[in-house]
Amino acid sequence: MKPYLSIVIPAYNASETLERLLASLAKSSFKHFEVVVGDDASNQQLTVNRLQNSRKITYKLRVVRLARNRGPAAARNAASKKAKGEILVFLDSDVTVYSDTLAKIAVKFKKDHDLTAVTGVWDKHQKTKAFFPQFKALRDWSYWTNERDRDGYYYLFSTRIAAIRREVFLRLGGFNEAFRQMEDVEFTYRIAKRYAIIFAPDVRVHHEFEGFSRIAQKYFWRSFYWTKLYKERRKFDPVATTVWESMAGVSAVGAISVIGAAIILFFIMPIPQIKSAAFILALVLLIIHIFLLRKFLRFVLAEKGFGFMMKALGVGLVLYCIILAGALYYSIRTPARVVS
Repeated sequence: MKPYLSIVIPAYNASETLERLLASLAKSSFKHFEVVVGDDASNQQLTVNRLQNSRKITYKLRVVRLARNRGPAAARNAASKKAKGEILVFLDSDVTVYSDTLAKIAVKFKKDHDLTAVTGVWDKHQKTKAFFPQFKALRDWSYWTNERDRDGYYYLFSTRIAAIRREVFLRLGGFNEAFRQMEDVEFTYRIAKRYAIIFAPDVRVHHEFEGFSRIAQKYFWRSFYWTKLYKERRKFDPVATTVWESMAGVSAVGAISVIGAAIILFFIMPIPQIKSAAFILALVLLIIHIFLLRKFLRFVLAEKGFGFMMKALGVGLVLYCIILAGALYYSIRTPARVVS
């Protein structure tokens, strides 16, 4: 029987996390699905090769292997071409699903035949007690549930957990393989030209987040590539990269820059007026920043308490600097063309 859902997973040297994902899919309450893994020319033996004959895998599982490493967009496209389901469900290889995740996706598409695309969310819980993974989980949850632009007519097609009708996906040409990062955002813009992307907060997956350095690298490069997309479209997004979030970033970097400049100038020219003016300007920028982040800060305060909230505010300031650095790096690498 033809499956209703095709679960598409890109994987590159992801044996450990992929094994957990495949095991979680086996516990799904919805059974009418297949799994197609796009192996992006991994150096290691993918766990699925071993699990295909395992009793843990009770569903149809196929692996499409790319001849060379081409990025997650190409891996998803190759797997999608082999998929047989009416609905394509995209999952990252480092998440796990809940027993009802697939069932909720299937019900939404079966009840609404006009529904084209759905995007879900990571949950806000972490197994680790370390600060930064907890901060990151809460930050992402708040973007989607507390801070999103209520007037936005679409939501980002976030491939950590997102679904789309297969015929529409193929008609749109799939993911742009020129993008090795932000391919989901670029695809979002092409979907949104003709269709709505619905946010389903009850469609959730779990992900254990990495530490600060790894996330900081991702922020830098996602900012780099998003800046490229922004310069082409001149539009902000309804989630995470909203105009308000951009203003929060500018105010954060401004406050830190003013404080840093004041410290340097104080030792070069120890003039009290300069110190006072810099302090007042930095304070004003910080107050603006806190105002722009008020929804997130209230949320974190309720979830974790005052101390966690203050630490989150400080870490957020640093991350905003990294995000702006990624945007500036793109601007330096690709200067504006002069039109004669």
